[in-house]
Amino acid sequence: MSADTLAGLRFGYGTNGFANHRLTDALALLADLGYQGVALTLDHDHLDPYAADLPATVIRVADRLRDLGLAVVIETGARYLLDPWHKHAPTLLHDAAAHRIDFLRRAVAIGADLGAEAVSFWSGVRPAEVDDATAWQRLVDGCATVVDAADTAGVTLGFEPEPGMLVADIADWRRLRTALGDPDRFGITLDIGHCRCLEPLPVPQCVTEVAAHLVNVQIDDMRRGVHEHLEFGTGEIDFPPVLAALGAAGYRGLVAVELPRHSHAAPAVAAHSIEFLRAAQRRALADTGTRAAGGTAGEAGTGTRDEGGKS
Repeated sequence: MSADTLAGLRFGYGTNGFANHRLTDALALLADLGYQGVALTLDHDHLDPYAADLPATVIRVADRLRDLGLAVVIETGARYLLDPWHKHAPTLLHDAAAHRIDFLRRAVAIGADLGAEAVSFWSGVRPAEVDDATAWQRLVDGCATVVDAADTAGVTLGFEPEPGMLVADIADWRRLRTALGDPDRFGITLDIGHCRCLEPLPVPQCVTEVAAHLVNVQIDDMRRGVHEHLEFGTGEIDFPPVLAALGAAGYRGLVAVELPRHSHAAPAVAAHSIEFLRAAQRRALADTGTRAAGGTAGEAGTGTRDEGGKS
């Protein structure tokens, strides 16, 4: 039943929001707070995929995750891992796309070794010197190579639509999946904040629209038309209906907090975040699945609010 799935939602936290912590310390802190998983961004300080001692490091991280009872998804959005001068470069759209493809294949291998529930990635922003047709073909070709690697490794991929990138929204993701031949392992990573930022549908309906292919969820607050990841209760999203939609969809993956610019206050933000999500979950359960995009006002004290009429 959807209520059972809703009650069983597993909350995680992105390690990109703990950039000033050692990975081992961040994992322990999140487990102590009651998180059940992590969205692990491969980076120079947090499981560097190019480290000389990578095999041993992966074993240590796997052991630590197991000992702490934490599930894991792999995220690949490190800012300067591949190029110290240019954020997120090169992407699958650049002339040097092979460097990104190599990184993503490493991410798939690490994900397989860690037993990751998904490996998440995105398209990147089209470089000014690359025309639309060339950028799209590079994206399709690069994704096809990553899908092949995932098939071989038995790993699920979650492709994330990202505002401002070549694949910016759910419609773009559908076009890409079709171009790839609808591969079984090519799912979607849905950032709840992004839905509020630019999708035409109410946020809970976005969940419903992609339910069949939903393999990874990032969660954060956001305002319409502004791509800024906000702490819960400071944006425009009403979260109980969103969690109810995930329950109704039968989603069983991680729901991981995505606050990559909050490392300066990571322990406090992580503590507030899980308290907020648990309150929203209780409210969604109390509403017995009757809420939709324009339901009743949010519960006092949870920071939730009605989303109806704001799209």
